[in-house]
Amino acid sequence: MTEKKQTDKSILRRFMPLIIFALLVVMLGVGLTLNPRLVPSPLIGKPAPVFELPLLNGEGVFSNEDLKGQLTLVNVWASWCYACRQEHEVVKKLARSGLRIVGLNYKDKKQDAQAWLAQLGNPYEVVFADESGRAAIDWGVYGAPETFVVDAQGIIRHKVIGPVSDPKNYDGLMAAISKITDGKL
Repeated sequence: MTEKKQTDKSILRRFMPLIIFALLVVMLGVGLTLNPRLVPSPLIGKPAPVFELPLLNGEGVFSNEDLKGQLTLVNVWASWCYACRQEHEVVKKLARSGLRIVGLNYKDKKQDAQAWLAQLGNPYEVVFADESGRAAIDWGVYGAPETFVVDAQGIIRHKVIGPVSDPKNYDGLMAAISKITDGKL
């Protein structure tokens, strides 16, 4: 091997850690600029996960089959969730507008959830309880609140991460609903 090629390899070896470090800094920098609320859900366009959960009132169960038949919002909430309290008035407004909204009570104590609804009002057609959080994992839930738009065939069409009271989240939700209903709500 020539002396020039050996020198080039030596320089490359010497600067390789610096090059790798610089690439990692660039990748981390790009990652920090991304909005975590814009994480695409792999469930969009797919049927709602198979589940069967007890109703919060203890009078039966609710399953993925019960989502079929009409457009439904599945609102993931909990009594311990501050952002859920923030969005609750908007959820009630959406329910008054005629939207079918069901509640997935996430990792909550039954008594706490019932007291929360009694105090703040219950906008949900039905509330089903996921005390362990296992069903929420199948839905791809990161935490409460989250809201899913499920069409009449039981297909997930849109997901909101965070409170629907946030103007961007609300606008995105309403655009998704309008698209599904052809503007007829």
